[in-house]
Amino acid sequence: MGHRRSFLRVIPTSTELDTLREAGQIASKARSWAAETIRPGYLLRELQEGMETIIREAGALPPFPAQTSRNTVAAHYCSSPADKAEFEENDLVKIDVGAHIDGLIVDSGISVDLSKDQRWAGMIKAASDALDAAIEMCAPDVDVEDIGERVGDVITNAGYKPILNLTGHGLGRYTLHDSPQIPNARIGLKGSLEAGSIFAIEPFATSGKGFIKDEGKPEVFMLERSPKPSNKIDAEALAAIESWCGLPIARRYFSDLPRKPFDRTMKELTKQGVMRGYPPLVEISGHHVGWKEHSIWLGPNGAEVLTA
Repeated sequence: MGHRRSFLRVIPTSTELDTLREAGQIASKARSWAAETIRPGYLLRELQEGMETIIREAGALPPFPAQTSRNTVAAHYCSSPADKAEFEENDLVKIDVGAHIDGLIVDSGISVDLSKDQRWAGMIKAASDALDAAIEMCAPDVDVEDIGERVGDVITNAGYKPILNLTGHGLGRYTLHDSPQIPNARIGLKGSLEAGSIFAIEPFATSGKGFIKDEGKPEVFMLERSPKPSNKIDAEALAAIESWCGLPIARRYFSDLPRKPFDRTMKELTKQGVMRGYPPLVEISGHHVGWKEHSIWLGPNGAEVLTA
């Protein structure tokens, strides 16, 4: 059994902060490599696996599977082990990648325009400008709704709409989505920023209605609790899944395991309700989505971007 998840609720020690900074540099390296490497004809799966390889070779691990969500898909597109999908000209790609060291997590991402005429540049800039504006506001006790209002104003003034049912989030130890939620507009959330806390801000901009929905088959999964004993659960497969300490995983992580016992185990864990799947998130009106994300430490001198 891996580590049990626990919250990082206090100011990190100097050693933990150094670890977070190291994880941030690793995630940034993987993200930059992907942005430089991506091109029409490149396999989505190969780009995702390339980022994960960079993270592992640098001494960290992915806190979630690297994802490449295109066009109307706002988030959570993760390749299956056999995915043959390729990037295409005119794609608007969201590259989502993070890193963790001993459960200390950073989360980051950018949008890349694969059109020759840079037709998505305005949408990408709106999300980026909104992120910059949000980071400028970060200080102890600032209300998350005030940050959301600022994000929404920047995106709206640029001619787009924020995604209202997606938010930024706190980052706990072995916990990818912790409190507080940081909205992309004023939507009635409670909470404020805490001195010393770690969190991710991620504005989404769209030309559509500004809401997303689940659509398609999930390839991101998370084991939420231990299963009941069952002869349908393979011990080797379960041990491999549990080694990820409750963090999100992808089936392609386990390509070296015997396929049938692993698939049978995944099916049983899902049936028991202890394994949750996360399908792709698609803009409800079928419009493209741009996005950017950074992880922040709220230190004594203000916001420090860990994933710059």
